[in-house]
Amino acid sequence: MLRRLFLLTIVLLCLIPQKGFAQKWVFPSLPSPSPEEKAIMIFATKGPPNISEIKTVLNQYPSSSLRMIFTQTFEGFSVSGKRKELLQLARMYQPRYSMFENSIYTVDAEVSSPLEIIGAKNAASYTDSKGHRLTGKGIRIGVIDTGIDYTHPDLKANYGGGFDLVDNDNNPMETLDHQGKPTIHGTHVAGIIAANGQMKGVAPEAKIFAYRALGAGGSGTTEQVLSAIERAVKDKMDIINLSLGSNVNGPDLPISLALNKVVEEGIVAVTSNGNSGPHMWTVGTPGTSSKAISVGASTPTLRIPFLTTIRSNKPIKITSLVGSKMWSLDRSYLIEEVGLGNKEEMKQLQGKIALIQRGGMTFTEKAKNAEKAGAVGVLIYNNTKGNFMGKIEGSLSIPVGAISKKDGESLIKQVNKTKILAKTIYKEEKDLLADFSSRGPVTSNWSIKPDIIAPGVSIKSTVPNNRYLALQGTSMAAPYIAGAAALIKQAHPKWTPTEIKAALMNTATPLYNNGGARYKVFEQGAGRVNIDKAIHTDTLVIPGSLSFGLLTNQFDERRKEVVVQNMSQTTKQYRFRIPPNNLYVDWKLPLSFELKPGEKKKISINAFIKREFENRNEIMEGELLLLEANEEIKIPYIFIKEEPSYPRLMGLTIVQGDRPNTYRYEVYLPMGADEFGMALFDPKTLDFKGYLDVGNNISPGIKENQITIPNQEGVRQLVVVAFARKNGFEDKISQTLKFKTDLDGKK
Repeated sequence: MLRRLFLLTIVLLCLIPQKGFAQKWVFPSLPSPSPEEKAIMIFATKGPPNISEIKTVLNQYPSSSLRMIFTQTFEGFSVSGKRKELLQLARMYQPRYSMFENSIYTVDAEVSSPLEIIGAKNAASYTDSKGHRLTGKGIRIGVIDTGIDYTHPDLKANYGGGFDLVDNDNNPMETLDHQGKPTIHGTHVAGIIAANGQMKGVAPEAKIFAYRALGAGGSGTTEQVLSAIERAVKDKMDIINLSLGSNVNGPDLPISLALNKVVEEGIVAVTSNGNSGPHMWTVGTPGTSSKAISVGASTPTLRIPFLTTIRSNKPIKITSLVGSKMWSLDRSYLIEEVGLGNKEEMKQLQGKIALIQRGGMTFTEKAKNAEKAGAVGVLIYNNTKGNFMGKIEGSLSIPVGAISKKDGESLIKQVNKTKILAKTIYKEEKDLLADFSSRGPVTSNWSIKPDIIAPGVSIKSTVPNNRYLALQGTSMAAPYIAGAAALIKQAHPKWTPTEIKAALMNTATPLYNNGGARYKVFEQGAGRVNIDKAIHTDTLVIPGSLSFGLLTNQFDERRKEVVVQNMSQTTKQYRFRIPPNNLYVDWKLPLSFELKPGEKKKISINAFIKREFENRNEIMEGELLLLEANEEIKIPYIFIKEEPSYPRLMGLTIVQGDRPNTYRYEVYLPMGADEFGMALFDPKTLDFKGYLDVGNNISPGIKENQITIPNQEGVRQLVVVAFARKNGFEDKISQTLKFKTDLDGKK
């Protein structure tokens, strides 16, 4: 089986999500991919790669050339050449070589100090075994990202070096203006970890190393990220941070597998969970790595603006766009609805709030048009369900906020009836799960992700040119955990990455929503980090969470084991609190037990399924409690009942092919599909135009192929629908292809 990742590049296409296609599908056979296409592929080997053997093999394929050898965290190599030869190579040498696409990974970051909330300020008052304060001193942290502005006054003292995997040199500086779209992300991440100047990071005396794996615009390939991980291991990092990701929820992809190996090598690996929330199954690789610490985002203490009108049932929450002035309007203003925000729509806006629909142009263009028309503020409402993150480029004198589609349409109904005055009120919020924070579980192995939560909303940190900026995203949450790991590593230098991960999870603070309900464990993992408690914990429970997997039978019995370690100098007594009565599960937990100083014990936890499930899609989750004196350790658990409602396909990407009217697609099928295919529709009439690609009994992983779009005169756009069925469930993803036409109306 060829398992591949995505090439996320769009050429001469405009891809727009579409809904509303409910057709019955039939499935012809798959066409062959373009044979002459140039590509870079990653090959995994069974055991360490034999360079001599690989070169001998590649001599059989004239267009192919060896690029890189991976030995530290991922055993394999990368090759460039014609796709047909690389596919031949993969077929000829299975199962010795497994092939992966050279995927694109990106950063996604869209004002109080969170240090006090997470217990980092207290940590500085404690000392390690040598009497040094806990500041991360002596800990080496590799930041795999867009590079770092190591000249920033808050970072230059802690900068230890690094490497640029994009330009292949020793200068891992952020992308500058003359090199393409400039970046700031890695510098921001580094500041959260270890700034030591005007701003203080979590571990202000840790040594920071930069590995620039993401270039202009904040994107990079699998090959670059793998190479950065390899270098970080060779350079003997104690911790690595990857605030990057993709939209593929799968545990068996190269970066996730490499991070597992990093942990086995004795290095703490921290990664962001993704910014695709709030729905389930949105965690993306490498947040799916089983051994890395995957981090979701919560809010620190924030003053949140809410809009109220005399006709509103409840206040409307406003999310400031990244790069915008914070929303700070202090009196009532009229609201004016101005469509998509084109210049010609911006009339009579002087002294008003402009209400603009998302889409059609950038957020910055909309906001600047409103500013020129005299608006005092801008509200952009979503054009799809839910909330969104956005960014403003350049400077504006007015605030720009985002609201949901539902709230935007509610305001429009009010505005259409009469003039509406809106007032802003402010509420203090903290320790809420960010809407954008990706949720689990992980497909295939059904594990709980994220592992833990940290602040990731409106986080102020260092950016290039000696500046500071507030950004948000799980990219900002992950470095808090990297810094926390540095403090724990300094306090307990002999602790392994697994023990450090357990300390963070065992002592986390569970979070609750505004209604007082606990967030699900696949939303928050163990909860929000508490560094103070993690440093001083006397007990470790490994692993920090339990997945009992997919349950298919009534009267099924599942068994998991945890290791309980007494890390203190005194004997301790432990007992489990019996979980409340459950209609479906009976727990068999050990009786109370004793552990002497430094002793560890393997404990069996048994769950007996005692009745048939009423809801076959339900996920059952909760926490087991291990008690010791006045302390309690929460162990999150999850059961997946029968066939879960995970996405049957995800991450559809379509790019132009190598011949006229051809396009290449890639899509991820986490558990494979009983039926899979691609269909074509007219976007106006929704008339079915034919099947482009179909197949039966498709194996799990990435599927890619080249399809031919029939040439139709005068057609400017068509809708392609990818669909997959598995065990009676069906999912589909649709995208619109927009074509350029000549004067004759031909494509």
